Amino acid sequence: MNDDITGDSAQAIAVGQLRAFIERIERLEEEKGTISDDIKEVFAELKGSGFDTKAVRAIIRARKKEAHERQEEEAMIQLYMDALGMA
Repeated sequence: MNDDITGDSAQAIAVGQLRAFIERIERLEEEKGTISDDIKEVFAELKGSGFDTKAVRAIIRARKKEAHERQEEEAMIQLYMDALGMA
């Protein structure tokens, strides 16, 4: 009988832990949605102020990279553009 009680307790703990994980994920998903909406609003303000949102998005992507990664990417783009006569 002690095995049944121990098994039930372990199951109850696992269920509680699982529920806590799920609730944390749900809260984070909610926050992510709110943050996503906030970012959209900032981009709308940016566009309303006359800035090019595509250019700003490209800058944001570039800022996430290390300097050497950006330089390698820019060099490769330039090489391809030269090869296509776009320089």
